[in-house]
Amino acid sequence: MSNTSSVREEKLKRIIELEKVLNEIQDIDVLLERILTEARNIVHADAGSIYVYEHGMLGIRYGQNETQQKKLAPGQKLPYNFFTFPVNEKSMCGYAVLTGSILNVPDVYNLVDRPFVFNKQPDTLTGYRTKAVLTVPLKTATNKVLGVLQIINPQTDDGELTEFDEASVLYIEHFATSATQALERAHLTRAMILRMVQMAEFRDPKETGAHVNRVSNYAVEIYDHWAFKHDVSVIESEKYRDALKIAAMLHDVGKVAISDMILRKPSRLTDEEYKIIQNHTLIGSRLFDDIQSPLDAMSRDVALRHHERWDGLGYPGKIDLKTGEPLEIDPNTGKPVGLAGEEIPLAARIVSLADVFDALSSKRVYKESWSEVEVLNEIQAQAGMQFDPELVMSFFEVLPNIRQIQMAWPD
Repeated sequence: MSNTSSVREEKLKRIIELEKVLNEIQDIDVLLERILTEARNIVHADAGSIYVYEHGMLGIRYGQNETQQKKLAPGQKLPYNFFTFPVNEKSMCGYAVLTGSILNVPDVYNLVDRPFVFNKQPDTLTGYRTKAVLTVPLKTATNKVLGVLQIINPQTDDGELTEFDEASVLYIEHFATSATQALERAHLTRAMILRMVQMAEFRDPKETGAHVNRVSNYAVEIYDHWAFKHDVSVIESEKYRDALKIAAMLHDVGKVAISDMILRKPSRLTDEEYKIIQNHTLIGSRLFDDIQSPLDAMSRDVALRHHERWDGLGYPGKIDLKTGEPLEIDPNTGKPVGLAGEEIPLAARIVSLADVFDALSSKRVYKESWSEVEVLNEIQAQAGMQFDPELVMSFFEVLPNIRQIQMAWPD
């Protein structure tokens, strides 16, 4: 067998193996990021972006650039800008959506007789040189476009820039078919999750899609930095962040059983009302009593424990999960002894920090939003008290991406 045939066989084998990997990912955003990473790996591309297509608009979800990444300190991630733009023939991505065709451009600085243009501004700002670009619409079997995959600057084994040859286009086309099938399934999962969130929103107006998207994305950013610091393997990290993204979106789902008279109250809650609202943690956890998967277990932990505190003064504390009765009473407070420190599941500690940051940063019926300086000072002051101090450190390390997420999902 020739070397070329051997390489082709290995690539096709890898693409087939990836079908199973992609179908195991449940969260759509984690899946989009993995699709981009694997597409780049298949053709040794230095950079790329992935977009979602909804309601006539394309929105970038993830961008990767190995050359720029190498300039950062270990553990840091490139800040990414979420933005949307209307679909038309003036952009390569828009053209790919409208025509359903793959675009293979050897040099985007030398476009001749093309209806689309290339925006050089990002290159000018960063000093990067985009050259060869492969733009692939992610189409279902019924020709519905779910998004666009764009990969940039393929390299030889020696690291030299090259073009996307015919074989590379075929590999990516085959991979895109598998990726789109996985995306269809992930869309269904996301739709189900958002329906559950909307149920809680009927009771509590702050439990919006924007809020849960922000909190879940903050949580993944914080976890990624924590996982790097703890040398968590890529495989383990991806499985965890996939479950975390969904579990974080469901953290307050138990509010569906709390009266909206309490949840919408514009003034301070009475002690009795506060006790009632605290029950949302136990109610939410009971939705996941029949544990069928690691996602179920994490969702239960997050729903139940995201109001525990690092110093042990949170709730619901050490209780019987079936009856809600205390298992251990604090003699000073007369309340259940709270979980403290690492007794609190990691996912719940992460979501607690993400949720409080978003709540303080947002306007509510009972308060105005705090300034960023006020919020960050409070987060820092609560390190070692309300929050895991190590997670607070990770939060500040990824703050640039936290800010981008805030802008991507405004109220």
